[in-house]
Amino acid sequence: MADQTSNPTGDPVFLHDSYLAWCEAQPVPVYEDFGMNMSTIETAFWDRYGMNGAVCLMKGRDDFVSIFCFELLPGAKSNQMHHLYEEIVYVLDGYGSTQIETPDGKKHSFEWGPNSLFSVPLNAKYQHFNGSGTERARLTSVHNFPFLIKLFRNEDFIFDTDQDFAERLGPNGYFQGEGQMIEIKPGRHQWETNFVADITNFELKSWAERGKGSSSLRWVLSDSTMGCHTSQIVPGTYKKAHRHTCGTNVFTIDGEGYSMLWYEGKEDEMVRIDWDHGVVVTPPEQMFHQHFNTGTTPSRYLAVQFGTVRYPMTQAKFDKWSSKNDLSVKKGGNQIEYADQPDCLHKIFLDEIDAKGIPSEMGEIFDEDAIRAAG
Repeated sequence: MADQTSNPTGDPVFLHDSYLAWCEAQPVPVYEDFGMNMSTIETAFWDRYGMNGAVCLMKGRDDFVSIFCFELLPGAKSNQMHHLYEEIVYVLDGYGSTQIETPDGKKHSFEWGPNSLFSVPLNAKYQHFNGSGTERARLTSVHNFPFLIKLFRNEDFIFDTDQDFAERLGPNGYFQGEGQMIEIKPGRHQWETNFVADITNFELKSWAERGKGSSSLRWVLSDSTMGCHTSQIVPGTYKKAHRHTCGTNVFTIDGEGYSMLWYEGKEDEMVRIDWDHGVVVTPPEQMFHQHFNTGTTPSRYLAVQFGTVRYPMTQAKFDKWSSKNDLSVKKGGNQIEYADQPDCLHKIFLDEIDAKGIPSEMGEIFDEDAIRAAG
């Protein structure tokens, strides 16, 4: 079905957004917010996909990507699909499997569960199955469909083109979670595969420049232009604040804590987002954000966006990943060093972990006795 860009009244088309128009025509809820909990939002049956779903429009989204939330009811299966947009699928809840048919006619199946991460190779045929007869399964899809529908304005072309992209498949083992470690430098190390069974237990690589005890790993899934990484924060610590272009969707995976967000010069208007499994927040353009662990266990989050360290896609992403990601704003980068962060942030952090009896691991960086005494 082609996008209806002409006005039935005959008025000229003006400032038309083909993606938003497409969303409004879908038979599912459309949510728009600064952050939302994908585990609890309501869904409705989506005939295009053969499962329940919702459209999630994040306030901090960019022009390239958006999010769908899908729900497979007990024992249900999706339609068999293929499409020209790329997507990263993150499993929130439930257990099931996905079957992929590659251009050579072979079928590959893998089983997923909570915190699995995967990508179907571009335009390959696939189908999702809920493996439980009693429990739902809920998946999130971060995808670049908005960019394609705005470019082509033709839904049939995106969903019904038969072009093969065999070069995107990778070795057969990539469908079973096998992969290849590609070491470049801290913050840019990558694991290449099509499927990761559990991103909560996968070994990450140290990235001390982003914060005390920080570690991270980038995922290269199906050689996609959709980039994602998982980072971990150890107990009693937090990451350094940083900012970047809009469109990075940050999912809370596990642990206890919160994020603080603010614009430069508006530190008295900070926004706080408390973590919970399924919560996603997308920081708007150049809005500083900082993540704090206030629990007794390591905490992880997943960030998904358009562009990768392999294929940056935009000059801003190229600049960020080549040098600016862990460089101080004082030197032209995107990061605020601990010594330069707003004074209130460490006091808030100390108050929270002190109330829980959790020791701080930041004492070598801050004079915490003086901060506590100052009230």
